[in-house]
Amino acid sequence: MKGAAGRLLPEAWLGLLFLYFFVPLLATGAFSLWEGGSRYGFAAYVALFHQPKLWQSLFLSVRLAVETILLGLIVLVPAVFWLNLRVPRLRPVFDFISVLPFVVPPIALVAGMTALYTGPDWLVGTPNYLVIPYVILALPYTYRALDLGMRVLDLRTMTEASQSLGAGWGTLIFRVVVPNLTTALVGAALLTIAIVMGEFTFANILLFNTFAVYINYVGQTSATQASALTLLSFLITWLAMLGVLVSGRGGRSVQIGGAR
Repeated sequence: MKGAAGRLLPEAWLGLLFLYFFVPLLATGAFSLWEGGSRYGFAAYVALFHQPKLWQSLFLSVRLAVETILLGLIVLVPAVFWLNLRVPRLRPVFDFISVLPFVVPPIALVAGMTALYTGPDWLVGTPNYLVIPYVILALPYTYRALDLGMRVLDLRTMTEASQSLGAGWGTLIFRVVVPNLTTALVGAALLTIAIVMGEFTFANILLFNTFAVYINYVGQTSATQASALTLLSFLITWLAMLGVLVSGRGGRSVQIGGAR
């Protein structure tokens, strides 16, 4: 009897989790199809997909996510590599800096950014300006993912073997270390995409029409279209996760040393 109850308990928890996650989505999907009375159809989706602002805001957020990932990795991969290889005593300092975005509220950071009126024309006054706070917001997750990934690598052996073959620091990092960080890079990229696609405060105050800002606007004008857009945002997130995971599985690791 106890054995049967023990086997049913995990299944019951899985059933509860399924209801918790999918019942709201199913209800949102049903409401997005409602056209009034007892009529259901795809009018909300058709109207939504014919709005140019949707695609403009979506493509803008995707572009900002890619730029944030690239800038964050370019800055943090060499820094975390050097931290683990040469200066592990500075880890408490890096850990403290990495949690500052949790302590400093976004509204305080954006207040300081609004005071900057001068700078390159391609940065200040353009959506590219959002990449700076987005990198800061993603710092705790990107740093932790890369740090955990590098801790499991024998960086000293990899460095000595690579340099003995004539590799420079750039070749060592990007052709030896990075291919062995596939899981860490996938995790950092996924978390960054989720943060950028859902970030609202910076974009709204700085008056840029990102995907999150457009979702807020639609929510104030059309309830059914807002429900449809909510499902679309979930779909985009799931497809992004699937695509990054599939590409990560296709990565290869570099082996140091000969065959054994």
